[in-house]
Amino acid sequence: MKINKVLLGASLIATLFINAHAKGVNPIFAELRGNEKLFVVERENSSLAVIEQGMTKGHIEGMRDMSHGVVKFYGKDGYAISRDGYIIKFDPESEKIIKEYKTSDSAIGFTVEENYIAVANYAKKSVDILDRNLNPIKSFETNSKNVGIKKYKDYLVFSQMDNDKITVLKDKNEGKGLPNFEIYKEFEDVGVMPFDAMIKNNNFITGFFKSDFFGVVDLDTMTYSKIKILLEDRKPVLKVPHFGFWSISDGNVFIPAVGNNKVLVYTSDFKFVKNIEVEGLPVFTALSPDQKYMAVTFSGDKFPVVQIIDTQTLEVVKRFEFDGKVLHARWSNLRPNLYVSVNDTNKVAVINTKEWYLAREMFNIKKPSGIFVYEEAK
Repeated sequence: MKINKVLLGASLIATLFINAHAKGVNPIFAELRGNEKLFVVERENSSLAVIEQGMTKGHIEGMRDMSHGVVKFYGKDGYAISRDGYIIKFDPESEKIIKEYKTSDSAIGFTVEENYIAVANYAKKSVDILDRNLNPIKSFETNSKNVGIKKYKDYLVFSQMDNDKITVLKDKNEGKGLPNFEIYKEFEDVGVMPFDAMIKNNNFITGFFKSDFFGVVDLDTMTYSKIKILLEDRKPVLKVPHFGFWSISDGNVFIPAVGNNKVLVYTSDFKFVKNIEVEGLPVFTALSPDQKYMAVTFSGDKFPVVQIIDTQTLEVVKRFEFDGKVLHARWSNLRPNLYVSVNDTNKVAVINTKEWYLAREMFNIKKPSGIFVYEEAK
């Protein structure tokens, strides 16, 4: 009888856990249910370090030139792009390379979608469409370095750096099965040397190396406009090419000021709010999953510093300094952690974001840079 009561109690507890998670009662259930692996670019070693449960468990070797390596996940598939133009498919659970395909001698931009992968090439001067198993489908020659590739509905959008042009491709198959892209519209003379881009709702936003504005394509109306970012003294902010460094919350846009010790704050429609004074020249901003905090990293003599900004008060609230250059910071979606790659001392540091202290350091990671999180359901 006691055994039956114990079993019944265990069953009820299990049911409560499942129901509580389903209703979003307590985020701790997400930690119990899921697992996360970190894949850290080892930028000088043609490899990815694999971190699980707070320990470096191994390395995926043979990842080509990782000096500008980027990793993306789609379902249970992992993909990396190397600086020398290889797309590499790997299994993030077995940590094995499955296949590689060289699209160009130089590439840094790609997007992974349900039925295809699109690569923006530099050296080959094309945009290549592959299936998810890295078999080529179609190539668009542009006679330009191609950058900022993004997907919106049935459109694929990218910028041509050398031609000052934005190209919109449209999938004639409307997302059903393998795509059949064709050129739908091109915008000429958009600005000088377009570079990185981002999608915000229906807007494709691109920055330029040599223009004092950024460009916006409304992908619903297929119209183009130029927007200047002005400080409170009405001076324009020059050179905002890297949108990967921006953070966009539900209410505000946070932009590291180029060559200035400030993070610029604007509303979602780019009305000026405030300059946040920071310790050094900001390079990268990373917004926490709940959008309450933002981590800021720096260049120059403040390379080892990470500052934390409260996004409600718009004030710096925490500061951490490490024993080497900080190249990347990544928030966990499952745990109260901020992961920080410290390049010079071959480690990833873990900041506890509930109590704001250095919780631990994970070693045996060779010259780490980008940190990418794979969440594996249990």
